[in-house]
Parts: sequence; structure tokens; C-alpha cells
Amino acid sequence: MPEGTLIHHGQDWRNKGIKVVQAAQKSCDTPETLGMGRQVAVSGSRTGSSKLWAGTNLIKPGAKTGPHHHGELESIIYVIRGHALMRWGDRLEFITKAGPGDFLLVPPYVPHQELNASDTEELHCALVRSGTEEVVVNLEIDAVAEPEWIE
Repeated sequence: MPEGTLIHHGQDWRNKGIKVVQAAQKSCDTPETLGMGRQVAVSGSRTGSSKLWAGTNLIKPGAKTGPHHHGELESIIYVIRGHALMRWGDRLEFITKAGPGDFLLVPPYVPHQELNASDTEELHCALVRSGTEEVVVNLEIDAVAEPEWIE
């Protein structure tokens, strides 16, 4: 065995090992944000996760979410299908675009809003957060009319 390899013999890997959450097992039992169909797959309360939350979101064609942030949690958004516009800032004054295969990093406390860039296709994303339960703080923001594009 290579030096530095650590194996924990005697662990209950059968019950504390790999867990599969099938698509039909995802739950909508998560805080809501206007315009977003968020579903949880992995969390502390659902699967016993000790560090992460994971799920999906679906945004209908032409729709946008309400402005929100996720408190102290860091978030990763992976675009599965569709094209996302992401606005962020105190007045949603910045904007960028992401497509299939792209990742977005959302730092803690950053006010943001997701928009579906298409009027005909759904936007479907996978989400991972740095805590075990979903934190959603919905915001009332007086957004700027013309955000600055960030590439």
C-alpha cells in the first residue's frame, strides 16, 4: 500500500457509503424563489450529507427568478441544458451568460438573479452548495435598467 494511504477498516460502509438519489426521488421541499423550480436531491436531512447540499433548478422559457442570495453558502451552478443570464450586485448591475457545460461560482451573500436567455427552451441546471441545508434569502432590489456585461 502506498505511503500516506489511509483506510478506515471496520467502517459501516454498507450503510454509510455511496447513496444514489434517483431523479424521481428529488423533492421540491426547499425554500422557493419566484420563477425557479428548485429541487433538492442531497442534503443533511435527506441523505445525511455532512458538508454539501445538491439539487437542480428549472427555469421556464423567457422567465427570470426573483433576486436572492444564499447567506454564507458558496454555490456552484452547472448548466445542463439551455442558456443562462446571471445578474448580480447590490442593484443587479452586472450580467454574464453561461451555456451547456459551463459552471458559475456564486460567492456567499452575493445578490443574484437567474434569467433564461431563451423564449423557447427551458433552462436546466445542477446546483451544489457548501452547506447541508438550503439557505435562500429572497430580496427586494431596485435593479438597474442596463447592467454591465462581464465576460
